[in-house]
Amino acid sequence: MVFKETEFQLKDGRTALLRSPCEEDAAEMLQFIRTASGETDFLMRYPEEWAETTLEQEIAFINADYCNPNGMMIACIVDGKIAGSCQISFRTGMKDRHRASVAIALLREFWNLGIGTRMFEELFRVARDRGVRQIELDFIEGNTRARALYEKMGFRITGVKPDAIRRKDGTFANEYMMLKRL
Repeated sequence: MVFKETEFQLKDGRTALLRSPCEEDAAEMLQFIRTASGETDFLMRYPEEWAETTLEQEIAFINADYCNPNGMMIACIVDGKIAGSCQISFRTGMKDRHRASVAIALLREFWNLGIGTRMFEELFRVARDRGVRQIELDFIEGNTRARALYEKMGFRITGVKPDAIRRKDGTFANEYMMLKRL
């Protein structure tokens, strides 16, 4: 699915643009996720896990997303730079098509500017238009900043996957499941 471009004001007065990433964004999108996953321990991959991903693979991923009727990605551009991205994946079965999963990532320099809130608002709008009744996401234990945002946006913890995450140092963390009813 393609997201219709929209602009909004950040808390610091700058203008941000939300849009679907395109093929020309592939190199920057790849750099974005490598950087974002190095700035926090709370994304599902480490930066080196992205090292094998080629530009061609990222282009294919972006192009497939454009054509996917059951998912959508949104990039947030600030001052010509990709500041964040989010994604929604719709369930398609007869029994679960009322559900969708979301994911979000922001570069640290763009935290606390209202981007996460706005991306969630857009994801919720797209989900409602699709007839989705509940949005789901997971977060890693200790990610208090993300948890606060998710709770502000109406998500509530529905379960825990004990020791679901194994860090480089060998320690484990729980993964929490959250749900928001639309």
